[in-house]
Amino acid sequence: MNATQFAAAQWTRATGAGVDPHEYRRVTDGLGSVADWGPAFLRTGHAHLERAERAGSAVSAGGHLLMAARWFHLATLAPYPDAPRAAAEADRALGRALTLLEPGARRVTGEGFTGWLRGPADAPGTVVVVPGLDSAKEEFLDLVAALLDRGLAVFAMDGPGQGVLAATTVLRPEYEQVVGRVVDALGVARVGLVGLSLGGYFAARAAALEPRVAAVATVSGPFRLDWAELPPPVRDIMVRRTGGADAARAFARDVDLTGLAPRIAAPLLVVDGGQDVIPGVTDGEPLARLAPHGTYLTVPHGDHLLGNARPDWLPRVADHLAHTLAGPPV
Repeated sequence: MNATQFAAAQWTRATGAGVDPHEYRRVTDGLGSVADWGPAFLRTGHAHLERAERAGSAVSAGGHLLMAARWFHLATLAPYPDAPRAAAEADRALGRALTLLEPGARRVTGEGFTGWLRGPADAPGTVVVVPGLDSAKEEFLDLVAALLDRGLAVFAMDGPGQGVLAATTVLRPEYEQVVGRVVDALGVARVGLVGLSLGGYFAARAAALEPRVAAVATVSGPFRLDWAELPPPVRDIMVRRTGGADAARAFARDVDLTGLAPRIAAPLLVVDGGQDVIPGVTDGEPLARLAPHGTYLTVPHGDHLLGNARPDWLPRVADHLAHTLAGPPV
């Protein structure tokens, strides 16, 4: 895949994450090869840091820092030796932004996770945002904003093998253990979960096995993976994030919700894009069908993560979590 093809494949993901489409075009039009992706995105992130230094208000500076965090995170999407540095820069920029914009935001870190808790202390519920195979807490800032707008508290996290933790840990299927430690650290009685891409599997699995999950939504999450059919780029990422080819194959075998879906007691909303067709990935319809309180939303024109169809699903996901968590325990 050449640079033009790679940039086109990442277009809706990047713009869905909140980067300016015109700036994205300018940056990617100048790429000579996919190897140039990481350095170019790092430079763009640093340009936003410079804007933050020159900003005339804390609001402007915070906005530039949030944009820098997005660009630094997106730098990690192509194979790049300096990806740990980019992830660390994203983490730092997000922290600086929240220090300026939301002094009440709190960094929470524990075994196998780190992230930011945002929102009111008296919120009717807390939602944990779970990233996927190569995503991170910096990618889903607009989803976090939608949840905050509905009065919820939100913990956007990196788990094992994700975001800033990818340099020191590997992906693990037993994400319910991580979620359990997150709930303990947050000090709440119950949480909602929203998982995106592979995070959808993590969220569904956690909802089946962690009784304190009271509401759950998945977006472009796999029901099952078939290693032999997965596209080489997906396999390559999984190998890097799990620590080797054997570990990646074993991880893919574990991604199967057939036995777990009937155990999800919480209200569940499953969102898929009709144009999201990845070989080796079974989409979420069986999950919604097998879960006792599952609802399936398919957006015919939506692609993976539905960055091209945000009005069709994002408000509904946020409303589902807000309404479920605001009501009495199920």
